[in-house]
Amino acid sequence: MSTAAGRTTHAKAILGPELYSRLSETKVLLVGAGGIGCELLKNIVLTGFGHITLLDLDTIDLSNLNRQFLFRKKDVKQSKALVAAQTAAPFNPNVKITPIYANIKEPQFDIEWFSSFDIVLNALDNLDARRHVNKMCMAAQVPLVESGTAGYLGQVQPLVKDLTECFDCIPKPTPKTFPVCTIRSTPSQPIHCIVWSKSYLMGQLFGEDEDATGELDEAEKQGENAQEIATLRKEAQAFSAVRKALRDPTSKESAARMAFQKVFDSDICNLLSMADMWRHRAPPTPLDFGKIMDESFVMRRAVPAAEPSANGHPPHGAAPVLVNGQPGQHDSQQSSSSSTSGAKVALKDQKKLTLKENLELFVSSTNRLATRLQNGEETISFDKDDDDTLDFVTASSNLRSAAYGIEEKTRWEVKEMAGNIIPAIATTNAVISGLIVLQALHLLRKSYGRLRNVHLQFKPSVPLSAITLSSPNPNCGICRDTYTKVLCDPTKTTLGDVVKGILGQSDREVGVYEDKRILADPDWDDNYERTLESLNVTRGKFLTIVDEEGDVATITIGLGVLPGNHPADGPAFILPDPLPQPPKKVKSVPVTSTPPRASLKRSAPDDDIIELEPSSKRQKSAANQDISSPSKKRRLEEDGLVLMDTANDKLEEEDEVIVVD
Repeated sequence: MSTAAGRTTHAKAILGPELYSRLSETKVLLVGAGGIGCELLKNIVLTGFGHITLLDLDTIDLSNLNRQFLFRKKDVKQSKALVAAQTAAPFNPNVKITPIYANIKEPQFDIEWFSSFDIVLNALDNLDARRHVNKMCMAAQVPLVESGTAGYLGQVQPLVKDLTECFDCIPKPTPKTFPVCTIRSTPSQPIHCIVWSKSYLMGQLFGEDEDATGELDEAEKQGENAQEIATLRKEAQAFSAVRKALRDPTSKESAARMAFQKVFDSDICNLLSMADMWRHRAPPTPLDFGKIMDESFVMRRAVPAAEPSANGHPPHGAAPVLVNGQPGQHDSQQSSSSSTSGAKVALKDQKKLTLKENLELFVSSTNRLATRLQNGEETISFDKDDDDTLDFVTASSNLRSAAYGIEEKTRWEVKEMAGNIIPAIATTNAVISGLIVLQALHLLRKSYGRLRNVHLQFKPSVPLSAITLSSPNPNCGICRDTYTKVLCDPTKTTLGDVVKGILGQSDREVGVYEDKRILADPDWDDNYERTLESLNVTRGKFLTIVDEEGDVATITIGLGVLPGNHPADGPAFILPDPLPQPPKKVKSVPVTSTPPRASLKRSAPDDDIIELEPSSKRQKSAANQDISSPSKKRRLEEDGLVLMDTANDKLEEEDEVIVVD
């Protein structure tokens, strides 16, 4: 048997000739070429999916190589999508792989583009990108298979518009945040120092936000300590001189030292002046640049040490325990010996640095970043794969930890925490990618009854659980919208052209939005005369038309470009035909906790209502107990009868009464 024939024999036998023949014409979009993406690309290539578009924004990092098997060391810093396509193409020469090195949120990847695919497979690790792909698939009505892993855990979820819930039907947990004053004034954990260095100090020195007033204003509204916030405002304003020095080519080494003295000496001294803040917590220690460099600096408080090893000695890299501000004799000897022998053995990223080494790394990384600013970079933000920014965050967070008596972290640990790296296991990725293909095949067969939400669990007895898919959440703001698209020239098309064109003859009052921006409402339509380009509403963006009364569903309009063969003197926009008809919203009826009482009213001639006043309590006899039950009364009332409590009760003379003995 030839190699080509042997490659397809098993797939044909398992899938059947009909489905297998369709695979060669199937167009698949695979978003992500990381841990899951590499495994998944290999699977769909070997299965025989004929046309694969692979899109990824990321480049290959050295830390990827242990599980992303399509990459080699020579590929580091290159595009994941391009290298993965080159490596996987020989697996099946009958498959065409189109790699794209780009961001899935770029405007050219609009509804028209998504509509060209038969199925979309997500292999992303970014919540924002996942939500974007989910919305685009709902708008284009293309089936999506969502997936994710975290250590030994994993999930695969097929999503179909109007049939299953979408990715946004269930709210996702928001990332954990910390109070501003905790991060800026009173850290107590390593993560506090890392967040401070990554999100605050990087921005103050190398970013756009010079005074961070917005963050402090919000903290003040939340009721955080007013005195602390006032001090923090002064600190933020004092950064201007440091920022200027970092961008001045003549400053050289002085800029890094100026930044150190500002952040780790002056700012800490200012905080120490607020005695009330340290009444119930240990105060920080200001750091001295010169004394740390000549190794004469003595900490005034103890830094927590790592757990001792079995022989009773602290492991390599552990911070020395300071007694009355001085290191013990054994610690001094241990430090000198470990720094020489351990440096040869320990990996660079997994070695805990001394206070002096952290300071040297701070100076070095600050100078490297300053050089980049002087060479034309306007702003620099943290990237876990950028060695300069990672070194800066490692050094500055460890220096802050030392000042506050918090355990310091290795470069690798800082990278994990600052980069929000989720532990990845190659076997988990392989299992999940196999399950993705199984669900994709069900979608292509349109076997919707066999679709399952599959979880990989940390339970040896039941490693996999398959759950029947849920229906769409009727209150979902993504999949319950009515989607349509308008092709237009945004330089000539006005907002009013689109809104009035989509609404047609309807005269209902609406509000118009783009993302979180309000563009018009019933009392303000000034923007109707403005072009879409002037409103920054262009290709790939969505306009949302919301009914002010809330009676009908929201219309979401995806904007695209005019086709290439559109005549130059033709209309500036093309409306959908037919126009979208959003369904009426079903308003929820409040559910009562107790069933309603049986009614004692009936309709009478001339629309008169006759009410029976309840009689006084009496002992129930066995004879009347059954006939006076509420259910019996309801059945009689439905027949047009009124049940009397006693034989002496009277009705008006003109009413006809049937007496039941």
